[in-house]
Amino acid sequence: MALAALIFDIDGTLSETEELHRRAFNDVFADFGLPWRWDVDLYRDLLDVAGGKERLAHFFATHEGGAPGLADRIAELHAAKTARYATLVAGGAARLRPGIARLMRQARHAGLRLAIATTTSLPNVEALLCATLGPGAVDLFAVIGAGDMVAAKKPAPDIYRYVLDALALPAGACVAFEDSSNGLVAAHGAGLPTLVTPSLYTAHQTGAGAFDGALATLSDLGEPGAPYRHIAGAGHGEDMVTIEALERWLRRIA
Repeated sequence: MALAALIFDIDGTLSETEELHRRAFNDVFADFGLPWRWDVDLYRDLLDVAGGKERLAHFFATHEGGAPGLADRIAELHAAKTARYATLVAGGAARLRPGIARLMRQARHAGLRLAIATTTSLPNVEALLCATLGPGAVDLFAVIGAGDMVAAKKPAPDIYRYVLDALALPAGACVAFEDSSNGLVAAHGAGLPTLVTPSLYTAHQTGAGAFDGALATLSDLGEPGAPYRHIAGAGHGEDMVTIEALERWLRRIA
């Protein structure tokens, strides 16, 4: 089956944004006079819960004895955090990971469609795309599945099924790009071949079996003169993820 679309996760996959999300949460806690500061280790654990509002609810329920009164303010806190994140991104704090912009250009030149499948909110997606790909970048994507567009977030496959339905394409005509085990489970649940590039907050998941079944697990997508590091799966001995490479790797598993 011919490759027709590339579907990208956002946080950790397109850009190492999780540190910006952590910073935005901590800034909002300070602004609201709340006595918390999420460090890297705690935030890594919290990322097992998909979605910012869900992450706050989980933290309140498990770390703060129910945080009396704050459960009713989750939407308010999350909205403030989203605005703070957008400000950080607009200020140039986020950059695309190696190979992302290059592969997107190649895909569009080859007539492939681009899509997004993420648990982060739509304003976060739009802020990142515009800051890293330029004004109008949202229009480069045929479909953007984000935030609360589906009821169940990753590792449930719902967001990927939503995107496939909107693209009107079978899973076998697409490749998903993820950085986490939750994302891989979600993409596989929708039947998608999936390329994994572990990020700052998911690098600890690269132990034996962590990304079993991925089409390839690589450090990044690679750039001319800066090849990716092969971890597992397809791509051993190669330098960059290209459309030609993806099509060749897919033929091997067909």
